[in-house]
Amino acid sequence: MAESENEVEVLVQRVVKDINNAFKRNPNIDEIGLIPCPEVRYNRSPIVLVENKLGVESWCVKYLLPYVHNKLLLYRQRKQWLDREALVDITCTLLLLNPDFTTAWNVRKELLQCGALSPERDLYLGKLALTKFPKSPETWIHRRWILQQVLRECSSPGPDRKEQGDGDRRDAAEKTRLSEHLHRVLHEEMKVCADAAGRYPSNYNAWSHRIWVLQNMAPGNLKVLHDELSSMRQWVSMHVSDHSGFHYRQFLLKALVRELSQSLSSSSSPQHYHPQPNSNPSHSPHKANPHHQANGEATAAAPCPSPPSPEDLASVPALPQLFHQEVELCTDLIKSFPGHETLWCHRRHVFYLWHQWRRDHHYGQGFGSESPQPNHTDAGLSSHPHTACPGGVGLDRVQRRNGQAQEGQDAMEVDGVGVPDPRDTKRLKRGPPGPCPPALPSEHSFVASVLDSCRSPEQGRFALAYRKWLDSVIGQ
Repeated sequence: MAESENEVEVLVQRVVKDINNAFKRNPNIDEIGLIPCPEVRYNRSPIVLVENKLGVESWCVKYLLPYVHNKLLLYRQRKQWLDREALVDITCTLLLLNPDFTTAWNVRKELLQCGALSPERDLYLGKLALTKFPKSPETWIHRRWILQQVLRECSSPGPDRKEQGDGDRRDAAEKTRLSEHLHRVLHEEMKVCADAAGRYPSNYNAWSHRIWVLQNMAPGNLKVLHDELSSMRQWVSMHVSDHSGFHYRQFLLKALVRELSQSLSSSSSPQHYHPQPNSNPSHSPHKANPHHQANGEATAAAPCPSPPSPEDLASVPALPQLFHQEVELCTDLIKSFPGHETLWCHRRHVFYLWHQWRRDHHYGQGFGSESPQPNHTDAGLSSHPHTACPGGVGLDRVQRRNGQAQEGQDAMEVDGVGVPDPRDTKRLKRGPPGPCPPALPSEHSFVASVLDSCRSPEQGRFALAYRKWLDSVIGQ
């Protein structure tokens, strides 16, 4: 029995060393996995490295996992001493096989705090563990702890300098470097969350972590929120039954509505989001919260907040256009993939959010109306029956006037009608009609079209339930 235990110890030590050497040979490993192999067939290492994929033959796991597990417990009980390098190797092997072992993550926290590990190395280890165990709650918890350390490092103020010149330039360069590092970490974290969500359906842990990252690393960042909403269109189109993915999309839409509504409250136009280049920064609606920036660039821990640029602000469409695009996405998905309840639930949530915002901000003359409340550029436009969409132009009215002017120009000039109307000129310069935001009549028309053309009983049942919801909740 003693020889058997010694053989197992030698075998495990060799496997741990092989795993460590594999990471040294290829630092770009992006996936781990188990190779089904119940018995050892050749006298070779059970660690297989092919391109950027690391595989472990399954026969050695029954020896490897208990050994490193007991080794770490003995260390925590102060019954066995292990140096830092051995702890790094043992915890790495253990967490790749069982990432929900909290003690191993706690040991790595201690190693990180004493400088034996870097945050990037631990984030990389968690990323690899999530390729095999994408729902591991302990891995996501540890990642949030590391990201808090990164935020603390990026937001910590530098030493006070009385000198000017070179000292100020060094401070500015350091702040720029930390800000760029924070944006790289944010981008990489979004990729990790998307990959984990694609590996496990309705991965609540991955989507919750993604929401946490935006709330803590990019609070109020309009550009990041809108980029996330745009990039998620393809993902939800390929996962039409994933409730967690659509819930994340609803979170993004709510956050954009909240941020843009605060901007709209201080803007003269209720339809567009305009920057105020001459305004005093102290009067900004986000000035009261130091972690809340609406310039599309600065984040909670960005050490060098930059002023808002018109390009970033112009990249975010107006609220009616956002809701129009979201409803159009729901329409396309519902018609392309009939019988998915997730799509109908998402449409219900989007329409209720639009209804709530419209009611709170007194947008439009009535909820059943397709046209918004006119502004100073739309004077005289709301009374015309052909105007249906926000930003729309009464082109038939203008063309009819032009035709009448050509046919009876002299008579119209006598009546004072032949003089060009400056309001018509302004409306012509505004271009084609803009998208119509959702409204109750258009939703009823959509439900009727679905019921007329659907062949799926589930699709008809969801459409009827949606119409009943419209009448009972919205139509009151």
